[in-house]
Amino acid sequence: MAGLILRRDIDEVRSRINLGDVVGEYVTLKSAGVGSMKGLCPFHDERSPSFHVRPQVGYYHCFGCGEGGDVFTFLQKMDHVSFSEAVERMAARIGFELHYEDGGAPSDYSSRARLLAANDAAREFFIEQLMTPEAEVGRRFLGERGFDASAAQRFGVGFAPKGWDILGKHLRSKGFTAEELTAAGLTSAGEKGSYDRFRGRLIWPIRDQTGQTVGFGARRLLDDDKGPKYLNTPETLVYHKSQVLYGLDLAKRDIARSHQVVIVEGYTDVMACHLAGVTTAVATCGTSFGVDHIKVMRRVLSDDTAGLGEVIFTFDPDAAGQKAVLRAFSEEHRFAAQTYVAVAPDGLDPCDLRLGRGDDAVRRLVTGKKPMFEFVIKQRLSTFDLNTVEGRVAALRAAAPVVADIRDPSIRPGYARELARLLGMDLGEVGRAVDAAGRSSEHAASRELESPRLAPAAEGGPASITSLEVAPPVAISLTSLPSTTATRLERDALMAMLQFPNSVGKDLLARGTAVAFSNGALAAVRDAVAMRLNSFDKPEWAAIIQETVPDPVKTLVAQLAVAPVPERPERELDVYLQQVVLSLVERDLVRRKEELLGQFQRTDAATQPEEHRSLQRQLMQVEADRRALRE
Repeated sequence: MAGLILRRDIDEVRSRINLGDVVGEYVTLKSAGVGSMKGLCPFHDERSPSFHVRPQVGYYHCFGCGEGGDVFTFLQKMDHVSFSEAVERMAARIGFELHYEDGGAPSDYSSRARLLAANDAAREFFIEQLMTPEAEVGRRFLGERGFDASAAQRFGVGFAPKGWDILGKHLRSKGFTAEELTAAGLTSAGEKGSYDRFRGRLIWPIRDQTGQTVGFGARRLLDDDKGPKYLNTPETLVYHKSQVLYGLDLAKRDIARSHQVVIVEGYTDVMACHLAGVTTAVATCGTSFGVDHIKVMRRVLSDDTAGLGEVIFTFDPDAAGQKAVLRAFSEEHRFAAQTYVAVAPDGLDPCDLRLGRGDDAVRRLVTGKKPMFEFVIKQRLSTFDLNTVEGRVAALRAAAPVVADIRDPSIRPGYARELARLLGMDLGEVGRAVDAAGRSSEHAASRELESPRLAPAAEGGPASITSLEVAPPVAISLTSLPSTTATRLERDALMAMLQFPNSVGKDLLARGTAVAFSNGALAAVRDAVAMRLNSFDKPEWAAIIQETVPDPVKTLVAQLAVAPVPERPERELDVYLQQVVLSLVERDLVRRKEELLGQFQRTDAATQPEEHRSLQRQLMQVEADRRALRE
């Protein structure tokens, strides 16, 4: 029976563990100010990093989903271990000897830890077997694909002997039970007892981000093996094929550093890419690339709304490869990073490409990537006869939604022009088709918050809160806001107003809420601040604003009230808070100046003298107001 770990030992382990190092094995963290780090939350899917870690105090918190705790809580949630197992793992990490109440013993790791230990022992066994005479067929397979002993060692490639129960006997002799081996997916239960799952096959260890072996992939080698070409570990407590990527443990640091990931189709493709210098390559394990893989990849890539990263898919050009591209494209919107497709002209995969043409060819494959949108547009057009009017019209209908789905408005027109060129059709006609596709229901919802129209401030102060026509009747959060310069400024100004109203000051609060906003949801918060301005110095200021806004915006107010602002010394912080609101005011003055200037230029001084002079006075006043802001 496992005993309870002494409280003082728990506290000692917690104090000696660097939380940032532990979390960093799962999440790519970046500096977020003095003593703070941040990354994409591992507990929910998000576009903007809201997961904050403070190693000095040993605590993490996600401003997106509310998850928080210490290093033990993190491991419990990430690895599904008990509290005792989490403490024991961290104690082993730092070489600390734990003590238990009433002379109790450590937990027996009967679940996850035991399965990981069995997998690790199996990994060592498979590696040893690769050097045996029986494994000649496996070594020959590797050699024929350009992999020597050094490459096999680098990737931990091994061999499973053909015998019925060789691995099982070996592991049972090391203290593992038959039940544990079956639970780990290493053996299967039969009528005459258990037998090895992998027999007569080449073996690749599948590791998680921390380097622990969670499962295996096995390639058929023998002609009399009637099983599938590739056989993987079944779903277990530690192996979930929809959440693991082969090679991620080797590639994660280069992925985080270069903001690039290359997704290939097989184990040998990963090996070929890494050996050729493309060290950001990973592969799925017996399943197609899906939503859970994307969540894992985005955390490692640190794929936030900046959209600076690259996700490059390599697929065979055959029908199966084309289908895989379309599957990946259907999930493209989940990435903030730019997505690409890399296909060799002759259809060779990275392994065959390296074998036939060398490492440079693999590197050129990746550098010669094409934007996924371009690839999919051409693929859609290829199924139609563009020599007929009917074929071109049908092709336009098929390709227009692809262009409409492009998130970045700065490149969408370029693809519309390219589509018009490929079809030989008028740009206006193509543009109308794209606009129509963009107005369909599946696109309208995603762009509701991205309307460029300004939500004006009410004249003389708002009499009522912005209607739900501006703030859609769905819960709105910081992560759902569009990543535009205008929206970011409005967001930051409201964070200053909600979190530090006294530093901003009542007068500046009033000026900041009298300007037009580009985002409807944030405009609703602005209106609430203006309406409740007399309560700005009350301790419950943020709660008052949250009570005032429409229901769909309440979550947004809560997040604005706790989201971290740039850390600065107190005096510099006050300057920053005031400046961000002043920038909002100046933006509105610039907008007002442009409007007045347009009216002024359209007014004839000879026939409309009064209106001309009035506009001139207003322009002068706007310029005076702008100068006053800078003083």
